[in-house]
Order: sequence, then structure tokens, then C-alpha cells
Amino acid sequence: MFFLDMHVHSADLSDDSVATVEGYAKWILTRRKRGYRVDGIVLTEHRGFNLDADYSQLSQQYDVLILRGSEIETDVGHVLVYGVTPRLLQQFDFRNVNLPAHEVFRAIRDTGGAFVAAHPGRARTGIWEFAQDGADLSSITVAELLNGGSTPDENAKAAEVVQERGYVTTGGSDAHRVSDIARCLTAFQRPIRRIEDLVEELLRGEFHAVELTQTLDLVHEGRA
Repeated sequence: MFFLDMHVHSADLSDDSVATVEGYAKWILTRRKRGYRVDGIVLTEHRGFNLDADYSQLSQQYDVLILRGSEIETDVGHVLVYGVTPRLLQQFDFRNVNLPAHEVFRAIRDTGGAFVAAHPGRARTGIWEFAQDGADLSSITVAELLNGGSTPDENAKAAEVVQERGYVTTGGSDAHRVSDIARCLTAFQRPIRRIEDLVEELLRGEFHAVELTQTLDLVHEGRA
């Protein structure tokens, strides 16, 4: 298996984060020393994407895969986007906090990307509340079941909407501080080396959410 933290914010672009990307990488090494399995992270910065950012040197130095995505805000809640392209950025202003979800979803797919409903159980920013109001969520197939920044009640609501709608699930720490990294992860069947691999796996649908402690069990059982 391959374990990715799919939801991470850094001070490089997210104004509410106090964490450096290198700080995350160092903290992951600490987690590994304790026996946990963490293969990499995806930086999903709030309302933006820096096409020029390059973390390949840090990734090589710490042997931690570092990929990039974005967290955008739509009229059915927050969405994590993977495979952001210049074309997608030309079509939509990621700073808009009320992006038209179905137009964005279609454009993400058309430009070769994938998306995940973020922290579904949160009020106003998750799809659970919109589902109760009868919103059309038919374009969504993947949702974040485990979010390290959500309360137990919020994650319970996420589980409810996931079960009702049969979504494939991801996990992410939603880290804004280095010590929060990798609390929740996504377990993939195959290794991932670049963003195109991640998008391919997300479209394939063979993955699931796990907590950090579960990787310890899987390592001990020889299944990770």
C-alpha cells in the first residue's frame, strides 16, 4: 500500500497555516521512526495554486513525496482539487468563495484532474448540510471520510453521507501546523510518484481512508 496525506496547508500559500513544507517533511520522518507508514503529502492550499512552486528538492532530501493541489470553495462546499492545470486556472478564479460547483466539476474532469468533497460533515463548508437541503450532488463520487481537523461529530456526519451515497473515501490531516501532519491518510493499492499517478488512482477508485494508527497495524501485519 501507499499512504498519502491528501489534505495539507502550508504557510507558503494558505494564510491560516503556520507550517513550512520542510517542517512537515521533518515531522513525517519522526512519525516513521515511531513505526508509522507515511509516504507523502499533497499540499491543498486555500483558494490558490502556484504553478511555479517546486518541492522536488525537499522531496528528494527527506524521501517524502510532495505533490500539489488546491482547496476551493463552491456553492456546495469545499472541494479538494488534484491535477490543477493552467487551463483550469484560466477558467476559474480560485479566490472566488462561491464557485459554481457543477461547472467547476466538469472543467476539472475536462482538463484531466480529479476532485474530492472536503470535510463533508462540517456546517456550511461540507456537503452533508447541502445533502439535507436536497442539493444535486450527483457529480461527486469521492469524499473525505476522515479529516484530522474535524470534530468526532463532524466526521460522524461525513460517514453518514458517505454511506448513504456510496462514495469512495479519502483521509487527510487538514494540517495547518506541523504536528498535525498525517493524522489521517489515504491508502492506495499502487505507489504514486507524480500528480498524474494520483489523478489516475483517484479516477480508478481503489483506495480508502485510514487513520495514522492503522498504518502501524498494517506494517506489523506485513500488509503495508
